[in-house]
Amino acid sequence: MASKFLAALKRKKHINFNEDSPLKKCLNLLDLTALGVGATLGLGAYVLAGSVAKNVAGPAVCISFLVAAIASVGAGLCYAEFAARVPKAGSAYVYSYVSVGEFVAFFIGWNLILEYVIGTASVASGMSNYINSLVDNKIKDTLQEWMPMNVSFLSPYPDFLSFIFVMILTFLLAFGVKESSLINNVFTVINLVTICLAVAAGSIKATPDNWKIDVNTLSEEDRGVAGAGGFMPFGISGIMAGAARCFYGFIGFDAIATTGEEAKNPQRDIPLAVILSLTIIFAAYFSISTSLTMALPYYLQDPNAPYPHLFDAFGWTVIKWVVTIGAIFALCTSMLGAMFPLPRVLYAMSKDGIIFKQLSKVNEKTKTPVLATFLSGFLSSVMAVVFNLDQLIDMMSIGTLLAYTIVAVSVLLLRYEPAKSITETVNKNAKEKNMERFKYTNIKHIFNLNGSKYPTNESSTLVNWSIVLFSVFSAFFGAIIVNGGMLIIKEPIYIFAFTVIVVCIVLLMVIMIRQPQSDAQLSFKVPLVPYVPCLSIAFNLFLMFQLDLQTWIRFIVWLIIGFLIYFLYGIKQSEENKRRKNLLKEQELHKVQTVSEQAHKEIISP
Repeated sequence: MASKFLAALKRKKHINFNEDSPLKKCLNLLDLTALGVGATLGLGAYVLAGSVAKNVAGPAVCISFLVAAIASVGAGLCYAEFAARVPKAGSAYVYSYVSVGEFVAFFIGWNLILEYVIGTASVASGMSNYINSLVDNKIKDTLQEWMPMNVSFLSPYPDFLSFIFVMILTFLLAFGVKESSLINNVFTVINLVTICLAVAAGSIKATPDNWKIDVNTLSEEDRGVAGAGGFMPFGISGIMAGAARCFYGFIGFDAIATTGEEAKNPQRDIPLAVILSLTIIFAAYFSISTSLTMALPYYLQDPNAPYPHLFDAFGWTVIKWVVTIGAIFALCTSMLGAMFPLPRVLYAMSKDGIIFKQLSKVNEKTKTPVLATFLSGFLSSVMAVVFNLDQLIDMMSIGTLLAYTIVAVSVLLLRYEPAKSITETVNKNAKEKNMERFKYTNIKHIFNLNGSKYPTNESSTLVNWSIVLFSVFSAFFGAIIVNGGMLIIKEPIYIFAFTVIVVCIVLLMVIMIRQPQSDAQLSFKVPLVPYVPCLSIAFNLFLMFQLDLQTWIRFIVWLIIGFLIYFLYGIKQSEENKRRKNLLKEQELHKVQTVSEQAHKEIISP
């Protein structure tokens, strides 16, 4: 019974790439790139740069964005390779289903739902805050006076403005992909123009003196928040802490990877769109952070609305209004990009039977999963009403980081997976030589000192265990750095433990480097494997340990709900489970027919 249960958890999805999708193929490279930029370049551009500059990194926020961009490129490259391998809707969910197994796929898909729901709600909340700022917070003050919600873990008031924004977007997405994509492209252009205008206006007042401020010349009040002054007022630790926060500004590009069944040429366009969108996004963030911190000292920045505050300080009312209105359009684009993947993930999971099948129905006229879209809108709008922006952002990251980690792990698994023909040849040769290859020592086998050129089942298993152990030791590494960084210097036991962990990580990397990789031809491959995926895994796990206890508690509650759905419904209703049962029945029927034919021949033979 236990073996059947474990087999069900590990069963992998069989994909028929020749099967026609009911979704409409209408997205080109421009549409996909605009989707990635629009989904990502929102709150990060108009809020994150100011808050990180003031409280975490100072003018070195631009370096924080660079570090975060490098980390995001690792995840982006892994997504791009999977999109080339599996051009189907569902993003990391489908990728992990194909390469790792059903339970891990459900685990990732469930967390992607959380990411996209909260991502949509957080952008709607941010847009509501921007509109409130234009009317001197009258909407916020009125609702807080009439309908206060005096609960510590909820918003101070019900944000009905966010609810309206999300529901309008829901109807737009349900109307049709091409129409919503066209609007997304227009809004993305407005977003980029607004950013260019804001950067250009800020550059007029830019001066390098704001990057080398002497704290001794400041007032007592400013000196208390200005750190040590200069370009890195909070040191290297401030840059890295800023990078951890700036990384969340790059969340959203994976929306591109969910369009595998709606892209015209997914194997070429999706990888290109991922790389192009990340390049555009980094250029925008770097320009924004440089302009802001050069135009206004970092300790004077407004962490909630930096550009309106900047233009108020200069008395540029017209530019303030233009940029603020442009920011609202930009947040519309970001909200569209955040919500666009959500019904696609629900559609993919329900089509596979591991969540409720009704969500996989596609409207014949619009060619969109209407029920999944409206459910997505309802969940997001409710979250936007009852939680404030800070709570939503805190809840958003953990599912994303876990999804990125599993995608990087899956890339490694597939790169070292043997081809069937090669495996059969190797096994045949091994039998003919009476397993001569096992006369070598374990060290030679582990480090491939025999120079094997093709992956086998044995080398693949060795790499799989190496990946698991690498992830475990990387988690320990991140936990020690985050929670016991100073103890590493002071306590001998921590020095010893840290040294052992680092040695094990390096040793496991060497084992993976030495093993032969698959030579399967793809339109895009992650370069420098296993270095890039391993660095992505380590960095993502490190960032997960930056999250607070309340975020982990909410995450565990969400997982418990998901596990109940899977174990009470999905594990039995899975289409892959049904396919395998039908295959077994066909095999048994074929055996019976074969035995019957042989018996019949024996009876009639003379």
